[in-house]
Amino acid sequence: MERRTIGATALDVGAIGLGCMPMSWAYSRSEQRGDRSLRTVHAALDAGVSLLDTADMYGPFTNELLLGRVLKERRAEAFVSTKCGLLVGDQHVVANGRPGYVRRACDASLRRLQTDVIDLYQLHRADPEVPVEETWGAMADLVSAGKVRALGLCAVGARSARRGAVGAGRDGYEGTMRQLERVQQVFPVAAVEAELSVWSQEALARLLPWCAARGVGFLAAMPLGNGFLTGTLTPGSGFERDDPRARHPRFTAEMMAANQPLVAGLRRVAARHGADVTPAQVALAWVLGRGAHVVPVPGAKRERWAVENAGAAELRLTAVDLAEIASLPAPRGSWD
Repeated sequence: MERRTIGATALDVGAIGLGCMPMSWAYSRSEQRGDRSLRTVHAALDAGVSLLDTADMYGPFTNELLLGRVLKERRAEAFVSTKCGLLVGDQHVVANGRPGYVRRACDASLRRLQTDVIDLYQLHRADPEVPVEETWGAMADLVSAGKVRALGLCAVGARSARRGAVGAGRDGYEGTMRQLERVQQVFPVAAVEAELSVWSQEALARLLPWCAARGVGFLAAMPLGNGFLTGTLTPGSGFERDDPRARHPRFTAEMMAANQPLVAGLRRVAARHGADVTPAQVALAWVLGRGAHVVPVPGAKRERWAVENAGAAELRLTAVDLAEIASLPAPRGSWD
């Protein structure tokens, strides 16, 4: 697989990553099966994927424990990204950015992951009660201690708004941009994780250029639009009650049907590249084309999808392909 470098220290990763959250958190619990998840991670590594993205809150904790079983055997092949800063209760999630907590959380993640160093340690969400510089300083101390190689900021779910077209003055990332400027003065940001896909392009306005100008990697979360861009979801089929898409405005039967032209366009592009090329691979190739510092991190629960996603690294979209994707209708329905 093609390799990409992120951050000032040129961290080396495969061009496609693996989002491990669906194996243990959110989406349908009936699909969360440990043995199958283990096979999926192994299949991804076999296909050249190296970046494994997790967090202590996924489960909570069970996702890191799952990865630890793989890393015990194949640590040298993996680039481990995990996160701290969110605590999970029975019915709520709260931020905790206190330095003492950050240190304890890192040590606990290291134990669960069965490794002596975390390649990328991300702040999952800033604590409004703690200056972000204090939290980031504690994370920087972990780098000095040799427990962490680099630091990142996760902006998934951190948008304050979703209005206006790409390039408009307000894209919803104002708070994230301010946090990045503040923490960059304390210790270099190696990577930012935020949503980016064919049907969610807000990051293109300012967040992605900010990263490119500073040599900061961009981890594209949800590059397949929560599964919609794969073309495997049927409008009206419904989701399990614990799946967040069951309450998502873009995943009602009406909106899924209205947005089918997006999937149809990806299918047309895929067909030009061969019968084995899928809409999902086209969607991932589009994300890869947003910059050499961009690494899409699609989630996967099954071996088949992990291998298919990895194959997108070999797909090269033409100018005709890109023009067709650019001409696709804007997504219908609100996002939040």
